[in-house]
Amino acid sequence: MTLASQIKHAAEDVLKLLYPDVTIDISMISVNQTKPEFTGDYTIVLFPFIKLLRQKPDIIGKQLGDALLEKTDLFASYQIVSGFLNMTVRDSYWVSFLLNHFTDTRYGEKCKADRRVMVEYSSPNTNKPLHFGHLRNNFLGAAMSEILRATGNQVVKANLINDRGIHICKSMIAWMKYADDATPETTGIKGDHLVGDYYVKFNDVYKQEIALLIYSGMDEKTAEKEAPIMLDAQDLLRKWEAGDKDVRTLWQMMNGWVYKGFDESYKRLGISFDKLYYESDTYLLGKKIVEDGLRKGVLFKKDDGSVWVDLREDGLDEKLLLRGDGTSVYMTQDLGTAKLKYDEYKLDQSVYVIADEQNYHIQVLKLIMKKLGEPCADGIYHLSYGMVELPTGKMKSREGTVVDADDMVSEMINLAKEQTEESGKTEGFGVEELAKLYETIGLGALKFYLLRVDPKKKMIFDPKESIDLHGYTATFIQYAHARICSILRKENVPLAPDCTKFQSFIQTSELLSLEKKIILALEEYPLILSDAAAEFNPSSVCNYSFQLAQLFNTFYDAHSISKAESEEKKQLRIIIIIMTASVLRHAMNLMGIRLPEKM
Repeated sequence: MTLASQIKHAAEDVLKLLYPDVTIDISMISVNQTKPEFTGDYTIVLFPFIKLLRQKPDIIGKQLGDALLEKTDLFASYQIVSGFLNMTVRDSYWVSFLLNHFTDTRYGEKCKADRRVMVEYSSPNTNKPLHFGHLRNNFLGAAMSEILRATGNQVVKANLINDRGIHICKSMIAWMKYADDATPETTGIKGDHLVGDYYVKFNDVYKQEIALLIYSGMDEKTAEKEAPIMLDAQDLLRKWEAGDKDVRTLWQMMNGWVYKGFDESYKRLGISFDKLYYESDTYLLGKKIVEDGLRKGVLFKKDDGSVWVDLREDGLDEKLLLRGDGTSVYMTQDLGTAKLKYDEYKLDQSVYVIADEQNYHIQVLKLIMKKLGEPCADGIYHLSYGMVELPTGKMKSREGTVVDADDMVSEMINLAKEQTEESGKTEGFGVEELAKLYETIGLGALKFYLLRVDPKKKMIFDPKESIDLHGYTATFIQYAHARICSILRKENVPLAPDCTKFQSFIQTSELLSLEKKIILALEEYPLILSDAAAEFNPSSVCNYSFQLAQLFNTFYDAHSISKAESEEKKQLRIIIIIMTASVLRHAMNLMGIRLPEKM
């Protein structure tokens, strides 16, 4: 239990003793950290009790403050300021907290519960490589999976691979027409990049054909439908769904190239999954669900044979679920996947990490499943996030203006190398150590920058800003951690020391302001994790980590460790920085970011 929770429960018990005839619910008790400009550590808000107790806030505050001092051993003093009771916690509590937790490498985590959560993220199409736009999705999904796991949930990390459909057929038809049997081996091009090149080629040819048809007198809308390469792609899709052997063989070969490329990219990014789903498997289950919906009268068929759901009474619109020619749409396979996931894992929650452009789609998915009486409906949660743009503007895959994820990672690693070499901080590193350091700094900068912003907000990614040693960056946190490691090396103290060495240590002197401030921040970490899990917002963990690193720098700049006022103070400060490093490592590990011991 966090100290804030302990104070809440202590206040509840004391208020019941003071006012036995009044019912005071714990939800009325608000406890926050005391604002820096006031004396105290935690503040109890008095205003909710004024009407209930028919007392002035100062009187309530004095009665509550006196009783808390008398009935608990948590507090040294209190102050009442304009309806707020500011409690100062005893130094002995903070020292005891440090001794109990400073060697706990899993501090902040909760015991595992029975709650089952699946986080679905990445969800790439097999017609192109992972691009820069996928990175926020992947990092959000991976970070939220680890945060949910750390807060006690049983988590399954899932990836639904969009391996079929008209977009896949576009790459296939362009390869058939223009590749001259090119393969990753014959071209030396990574498989996912090679297939992506033909997706761009399709669009180039498609635009040319539309222009020719318009020139010959056809209107633009008809030209878009009648362009020969588009008709060929649609014919290929029908053959695929009919199980045409040659089409399926080509599809498997090209997808195989892409999967190999994906695996390389995921490994480099530090992204992994517990379960893979494929649209080519789930769309048939989706078709069956649509057929069941027709029989139940929940869905309806139009004259052209297409199947729809009418959601107008729910304030939405009609939604296509199956085309007139029998081919499926995205929603078809999403229905099948949603049911399959629930049936396999009996999930309490199914989290979809999908950009806010799909808010309507997920809203419709959840509503359709509810109308169909599927138990998975209530657990569907959309972790909606804003799109990421580069300073140059929005990217488009079909036009070949997208920055590939592989290229962005390489650019970040090169930036890390340039920055480190310019600062002259390469002394004492071997060649392999430097290569690992550049990757650690570059990838850390990329992940942190994309995770530090509230997911709901759109953002612009600036590579140079993301790696600024003095900015709101992973690089800043990594340097603070490396600085702690350097101090501990000089003091001959390991990062994970034998805690028995400190068991006899008792801090009797008064804690200095910055000593207490950093301990208080460390104590708050479990609450930060709980809030991040509840709000599906990893940015709060990033912000906390940055502020903790800032606090360490301020603390260390103000207070010497090697030349502390006494041996007792020296040992106290060593314990403080050991736990600071441990919490920073734990928090950044949840984000998929490594913290080096040397920089």
